[in-house]
Amino acid sequence: MVITGRVPLLLLLGLVPVVLRPAMSTVWLWLLLVAMTTAVDWFLAVKPQSLRIERGDIGSTRLGHEAESRLTVGNLGTRPVRAVLRDAWQPSAGAENNRHHIRLAAGGRAVVTTSLCPRRRGDLRSVGVTVRAPGPLGLAARQRTLDVPGMVRSLPPFESRKHLPSRLARLRELDGRSAVRIRGAGTEFDSLREYVRGDDVRSIDWRASARNRNVVVRTWQPERDRRVVLVLDTSRVSAARIGDVPRLDAAMDAALLLAALAARAGDRVDFLAGDRRVRARVRAAGARDIAARLQEAMADLDPVIAEADWSALAGEVNRLGRQRALVVLLTPLEPASVIESLLPVLPALLKHHRVVVASVQDPALGEMTRQRESLTDVYGAAAAARVVQQRRRASDILAALGVHVVDADADQLPPALADHYLALKARGLL
Repeated sequence: MVITGRVPLLLLLGLVPVVLRPAMSTVWLWLLLVAMTTAVDWFLAVKPQSLRIERGDIGSTRLGHEAESRLTVGNLGTRPVRAVLRDAWQPSAGAENNRHHIRLAAGGRAVVTTSLCPRRRGDLRSVGVTVRAPGPLGLAARQRTLDVPGMVRSLPPFESRKHLPSRLARLRELDGRSAVRIRGAGTEFDSLREYVRGDDVRSIDWRASARNRNVVVRTWQPERDRRVVLVLDTSRVSAARIGDVPRLDAAMDAALLLAALAARAGDRVDFLAGDRRVRARVRAAGARDIAARLQEAMADLDPVIAEADWSALAGEVNRLGRQRALVVLLTPLEPASVIESLLPVLPALLKHHRVVVASVQDPALGEMTRQRESLTDVYGAAAAARVVQQRRRASDILAALGVHVVDADADQLPPALADHYLALKARGLL
């Protein structure tokens, strides 16, 4: 039984008979009258079990974007129903306006909608639907929580999608599908044409020029059907937050943009995510829906408080195939983790593949090195400068081994990594 705010008001109304007849028996008589009236009102209330509630399929949405949960409510009883429904979800689902007042005639049906705005990735589930049906007098109500399963899958937001059109335009320039053409780039022969001022003299085809009245140059197009392997680090170093964005989420954004670009370029994209073991694996083989498939695979990924086992992850990369590939390691450039765990496995990877390390940079370090207002700021600046120096040293070590390092903040890493991929493709280095 649930009592409403009318019961205390009815009890206060008992002050009138107590004043008119000041006796203890009057108080007890009034309390008994209120209790009996409340009990009768509860007994006359419609049972929540007379309602049949079904939830429609919600599907998935991107983090920070809205989705809708639709409940279809049917009255199976012979009496009209007046009730309040609360569609309860776990807090991170961001349920808004989830209380619904319904009035249903006997055999009637209604549809109510709850807005969801997820605040974290993964599968977010409903807690239940609570039905409160008050009695005719509104003094008491029957209440019951019904199990109506529901789930919304919150995917990575892919905010870097806005950079994709400009990179695709550059890709079309490389591939010769637009009016602008990159000459002398790539490794696959495309066609011959007359020499114009500005062409690379190394692209002149002297044999073809000897058979023509004009100088002829060769044109090239970037390689296609190459392999790109994305390896996402989900170990403890990916748990740190850069501003309001976790490092892991920023790395996901960069991986999604690069995967979408590489698939459009005709390359095959594979994806691995893991720490001490593989948490997700996608063999995409150049699918056009690569971004959607990766978003599904990334939705449940969370940082694990453990060190990454790079020897195991490198073994998984080799199991994907022995063909030469561009291996992109999306891992923070933390000196201790890089030197102790990643560095020993790089020679074996570099023997068969071209390796790129993509790291999310913390702009707060640069700001700390410039603070000099107090003694505490000076100590903080010295510590930040040491970290920056260690990161630079780790980057230099990787570069000396032949590893390309792309180190940028969360907003700039996705376009920077995409530009690096296009530069490698234009130079025929994939």
